[in-house]
Amino acid sequence: MRYFSLFFLFLLSLQPLSAQSQIQHIEPPNWWTGMIHNEVQVMVHGEKIAELRPQVNYQGVTLTQITSSENPNYQFLTLSIAEDAEAGEVQIDWYKLEEKVLTHQYPLLERETIPIDGFSAADAIYLITPDRFVNGNPQNDDVAGMREPANRAFKGGRHGGDIAGIHQSLDYIQSMGFTAIWLNPLLENDMAEYSYHGYSTTDFYRVDPRFGSNEEYRALADEARSKGLKLIMDMIVNHCGSFHWWMEDLPADDWLNQWENYTETNHRKTALQDPYVSQADKKAFTDGWFVPTMPDLNQRNPLLATYLIQNSIWWVEYLKLSGIRMDTYPYPDMHFMADWAAAMMKEYPTLIIVGEEWSLNPAIVAYWQKGKINPNGYTSELKSVMDFPGQRAMAEALADEESWDKGLIKLYDMIAQDFLYADPMNLVTFPDNHDMPRFFAQVGEDLDLFKMGVAFVLTMRGIPQVYYGTEVLMSSPTHRDDGIIRSDFPGGWEGDAVNTFTGKGLTADQKKAKAYIQQLLSWRKTATVFHTGKLMHFIPENGVYVYFRYNESEKVMVILNKNEGETELKLARFSEMLMGKKEGKDVVTGKTHLLQNSLTVTGKTTTILILK
Repeated sequence: MRYFSLFFLFLLSLQPLSAQSQIQHIEPPNWWTGMIHNEVQVMVHGEKIAELRPQVNYQGVTLTQITSSENPNYQFLTLSIAEDAEAGEVQIDWYKLEEKVLTHQYPLLERETIPIDGFSAADAIYLITPDRFVNGNPQNDDVAGMREPANRAFKGGRHGGDIAGIHQSLDYIQSMGFTAIWLNPLLENDMAEYSYHGYSTTDFYRVDPRFGSNEEYRALADEARSKGLKLIMDMIVNHCGSFHWWMEDLPADDWLNQWENYTETNHRKTALQDPYVSQADKKAFTDGWFVPTMPDLNQRNPLLATYLIQNSIWWVEYLKLSGIRMDTYPYPDMHFMADWAAAMMKEYPTLIIVGEEWSLNPAIVAYWQKGKINPNGYTSELKSVMDFPGQRAMAEALADEESWDKGLIKLYDMIAQDFLYADPMNLVTFPDNHDMPRFFAQVGEDLDLFKMGVAFVLTMRGIPQVYYGTEVLMSSPTHRDDGIIRSDFPGGWEGDAVNTFTGKGLTADQKKAKAYIQQLLSWRKTATVFHTGKLMHFIPENGVYVYFRYNESEKVMVILNKNEGETELKLARFSEMLMGKKEGKDVVTGKTHLLQNSLTVTGKTTTILILK
């Protein structure tokens, strides 16, 4: 009787453990055969899972390492996948003593042979804030169980734009002349408020249901690719959202950068390059939080570092992305970012990653680009960076009155500092984006200056990006007001009085702006001089800035004239570029200009001449 009681107690001890050890999360949810990254770290989350012994029995897959942390509810399994492993369900069993108490079928998928076609200066990127673009499926505006419902009347609320809306708009994007799409984050942001922007991730492997599903995201990527449109995913590794599922049960004590009291980042980006920096200041920049609702991730934890690298690889593989835009690039651990980028390039050599370093100092931005020789020895693997210095210089150059040190000379001086960059032709250039006042507002809602700025971005060195709605002069206050900067795209909601797609309700100026951008983008697609050509510019004089893009077979002359009236331009000064060229055809008007002693250019315009 005593032995029966002991056996009965033993069975009771197993039953709660078996029930409590059900897997709550397993990430990544699958992997693929034929990957360079063929040792995948599988994070398993379940109550007291670390007390169980895992075992794998699948041909070509070996469980090579089991890692636990201070939290017994996590186990990290390293699966080594052989080159000859075949796709299938990898069975993982967990044992308590000698009894199997838990089983999971882990999908190992066959890798698709779709090539990764990275973006370049041959492309023009259309940037979309998904919640504010097009509401293609009103049925998913509110999702039961999610914290924030839709409220289109609130500028900081969710408005209902979704993947279905983007999918429906691919023909429009293509017809405008764009060749790539950058989407602000689509992953789950189950936050109490202001969740629409997508930068407070609460699940790194799941599309927010109010945008759609993982499957819809992949269908969008496939359809875009079939139309010649590349897809760029906005990623964040610096932080997550405070309602991320792991915040209730952190995988490790050092999973986050934690402080005795809440500490916000000092945003002093120079701290990483300052030869005299104090470690306290450097730590405050890197380890400080953006806001209380964005916990700062500690990429120095090797388990988290691997998790984040694999997550990025997973999404590129799942969607066959052309590129990644990495948010807040300098804020995570800088050495991790070098490892992350190197891992991405090893797996996808043709992928393009553009990093956001929002500094107006080109020396600070250039630090992060691959090939830059830095005094402190830091080596980056990042191919592209956002040209924030160029954007600000352009906006101020157009808005300011001309003088010795203001106006177009400011733009010239900024471009002249391209010697700081390892590869200035690979900068992403833009008139505005989702984090700053609309460009139309930055130039005082002056259509002529607006067109001049857009023409500059589309003809200058770099990879141009245009923010959704820029083509129809969407505006905002001149100070930053995100809810208005990210206003709803006209025509994206049923019943909109103004419709960009059909032209209904657009003003004459909006129609002009849209037609102008469409014309330049369509021409730029085949104008290879802007894809691979060199640049020569001349110091602005008398309110006129002249530069040339050229290669062995093509030469284009671009003239920015800020003067109100016609301006006579003496051509002898440009003889080193004009030698042998007798005429130029205006891209916009189609008019042919003779290139003799002088050229008369219209006031407040950009003249783009194909030289013959």
